[in-house]
Amino acid sequence: MTPSTPPARSPITWVPSLYFVQGLQFFVVMLIAGLMFKNMGIANDSIARWTGVLGLAWAFKPLWSPFLELARSKKFIVVAMQFTGAAGLALMALAVQLPMFFAASIAVLFLLAYASATHDIACDGLYMASLSAKLQAAYAGWQGAFFNASKFLTLGGLLVLAGHLEKGMGVHHAWSVIFVLLAVILATLAAYNAWALPGALNTDHADLSAASVLKTLGEVVADFLRKPGIWLAILFIVLFRFAEGQVQTIGPLFLIESRDQGGLGLSTEQIGYVYGTAGTLAFLVGSILGGYFTAWLGLKRAMPVLIVAMAVPNIVFAVLATTRPTELGVIGAAIGVEMFGYGFGFVGMILYIMQAVAPGRYQTAHYALGSGVMQLGFIFSKTLSGDLQLAMGYERFFLWTIACGVPALLLMFFVRIPGREDTAAPATAEATA
Repeated sequence: MTPSTPPARSPITWVPSLYFVQGLQFFVVMLIAGLMFKNMGIANDSIARWTGVLGLAWAFKPLWSPFLELARSKKFIVVAMQFTGAAGLALMALAVQLPMFFAASIAVLFLLAYASATHDIACDGLYMASLSAKLQAAYAGWQGAFFNASKFLTLGGLLVLAGHLEKGMGVHHAWSVIFVLLAVILATLAAYNAWALPGALNTDHADLSAASVLKTLGEVVADFLRKPGIWLAILFIVLFRFAEGQVQTIGPLFLIESRDQGGLGLSTEQIGYVYGTAGTLAFLVGSILGGYFTAWLGLKRAMPVLIVAMAVPNIVFAVLATTRPTELGVIGAAIGVEMFGYGFGFVGMILYIMQAVAPGRYQTAHYALGSGVMQLGFIFSKTLSGDLQLAMGYERFFLWTIACGVPALLLMFFVRIPGREDTAAPATAEATA
């Protein structure tokens, strides 16, 4: 067997663990950190601003992804980034104990974010290099399933455990325990993946140089910006996520906020129950049904419904902020509706990028750039959300987010949206998260 030939090991032995790790690192940085900081007394504007900046790692990853082709082994990059992530999680356990815990934690989270984004590039590259087109399609469902399984672990099991520990040992000590546990889990999975992953080498690109990669990257970006109607498409992508970035940042903080400050006063443990179980399941069901719905009607005819579905979370939180129910069952049901609408509607943007933005000479690279623009739109609204909420209060803020969804609905009539005759490629696990 030559070094470039993947081992004859079934993909079922490594695809689940590979994409579970991908999701684990992503959700710790982009979801868990904000909830932790809220319980540690950090203000909403600081949480939104800094966690938004952390998200730039995933927005800008298309800019350095071509340079990873210079490394002969994608497996080496994947395993190295997984061990780096484990080390970062261990550092987080120490950072939350420091007097300047917020600054120290943000610094470590930067390491985690960029290691995770780099891992994602090599992870998807390894998957494509190691499997035929037929096997890629066959195991695509396993990708999404185990990526989102990590969401059940982080937002469900570990958040519930954190809430339980907070009662006995305080917030900071509880989260140190959680991060030690996460570090052990990730290090164990990294060691397993070092054995299980196929050792596919980039022998086809052995003659690449940094200069040639940089030149190709310039051509890819220039070709992307020359696409007909691209600037209107970029505006549509940004506006599509403008309301989402705000409500998905402030919504969970509103649930934790004390009732005398206008929130619902849920504990960390209760947040884990409503988001990590029913909420995540509703998101998955919504995503699946949204995909079938769009396939049935075609993207052009389905898009108005998908945009309206994206407004469901804003409406749900506006109702919760107005009525402020106390029953956990009622709140949990509302979050289930919110997450279902979010999952159902978000399919629209993934397919829009695939069908309207990506096609052309550099389809894969342009999909990555379109996804980066999508992430930038999310981050832009995320970073503004904390200041806007503090200025408006929760009730008026969530009403504002409903209004923020109108521009995308109007712009939809001016951008080119493919119809049923266009065939969409399957979305990657991360894009659907």
